Amino acid sequence: MTDRNHHPSRVIATRRGMLGLGLAGAALVRPALLRAQDRSWPSHPIRLVVPFGPGGGTDITVRLLAPKLSELLGQSIVVENRPGAGSTLGVDFVAKSPPDGYTLVLATLSSTGVAAGLYSKLPYDPVRDLTAIAPTNFIPICHSVITKGVAVRDTAEWVARLRANPGRYSYGSSGIGSTGHLASASFLQRIGASAVHVPYRGAGQVFTAMLAGEVHFNSDIPSLMLPYNRAGQVRTLFVATEERSSLMPDVPTAAEAGLGDYKAYSWYGIFGPAGLPADSVTRMNAAINEALEDPAIRQRLDEMGTPAMRGYTPERFARYVKEEVDLWVPIVRASGATVD
Repeated sequence: MTDRNHHPSRVIATRRGMLGLGLAGAALVRPALLRAQDRSWPSHPIRLVVPFGPGGGTDITVRLLAPKLSELLGQSIVVENRPGAGSTLGVDFVAKSPPDGYTLVLATLSSTGVAAGLYSKLPYDPVRDLTAIAPTNFIPICHSVITKGVAVRDTAEWVARLRANPGRYSYGSSGIGSTGHLASASFLQRIGASAVHVPYRGAGQVFTAMLAGEVHFNSDIPSLMLPYNRAGQVRTLFVATEERSSLMPDVPTAAEAGLGDYKAYSWYGIFGPAGLPADSVTRMNAAINEALEDPAIRQRLDEMGTPAMRGYTPERFARYVKEEVDLWVPIVRASGATVD
């Protein structure tokens, strides 16, 4: 889908390597800095928008972090789900909110780089209209099919089935333009097959639809698909990253499954509207990094197979987001995926 110098496989290797780097940066956001900063913000509860429905990775991540952030900042973190349009409705709501530090959003790759490529009239610019505060975690993606009615043993059988039955099968995602949507659409494009996309308002609805046989496959986080694999309700055929998942060590990578350099991933991060006061950005960044160092939170993210992205300053995260937008916009456009 893209040239060798800018392919996601190279970026994934770089991004994953960067997860462990940040130690010097992390030292800048230790509790001493948090205590030393101006306490005028926050003076009342902070609304943290999740632009997807309940039950998915974004919702789980925010609700994991919120209590610790509340403890560190001394104010309640009110989590609010605002799903729709592949997460762009919730992100646009925050982009257009007053830049006072009291309305933030957990945005993703699909809300930024992917959305900028999918929507010709995206109502916000992910670089210009948002303040990048800090990333939270890196998100690997896997490809899974239901077992009831789709009796395939491996990727080769599944690819053959899809090619022989254009438009017969369907896949679910957390919305048009979501990472799961693009991952599945790109997979179909790569193998030369077609299937029907059924967008939902959150991952929980997708899982319910899969178990009911309403859709046949999806692309989502390995940890979320693991219980359904164990129950025999779905079969994960491959993980779309360079290395096998520690949660599913017997599941091959996309390359091992014969899909070449096909990759799919995401990341989460906390943003505010453009023009946030520097003090509130610095303090929130420090709180996020300290929360990500919490042993219980680190353990839970590792158990989910979504490692924390610690040690990013706001400036470093802003550069990262800009690089991701520059990388993914041409990839999305080359895939032919669109919502307009």
